Amino acid sequence: MKNNTEKGREAEKMAANFLVSKGYEIIANNYRAGKGEIDLIAWDKDVIVFVEVKSRKNTAFGYPEMAVSPQKERLLQATAEAFLTEKNLLHDIRFDIISISGNEIEHFEDAF
Repeated sequence: MKNNTEKGREAEKMAANFLVSKGYEIIANNYRAGKGEIDLIAWDKDVIVFVEVKSRKNTAFGYPEMAVSPQKERLLQATAEAFLTEKNLLHDIRFDIISISGNEIEHFEDAF
């Protein structure tokens, strides 16, 4: 049986493949700064997209995207700022959520 870290990495790989199939270019994964971590960072044309991946086996306990709290959003925004500063990037940015329930993938662009 897979542990949560293995399940999370598997979901992130599915999400990355999904984004690449839509024409995105993955530039980083599991970026960490301070207490924050961003699952995927990608280019969507000329926009840097910070992606939070959430997955669940099924929706019996709610949809995966509902697990992104306002506190988590703030942490992701702070971590994104650290990435942009570290890489000295000045581009338009966006925060997306990829929700995976079983084998179903849903992409929420500009989620917060």
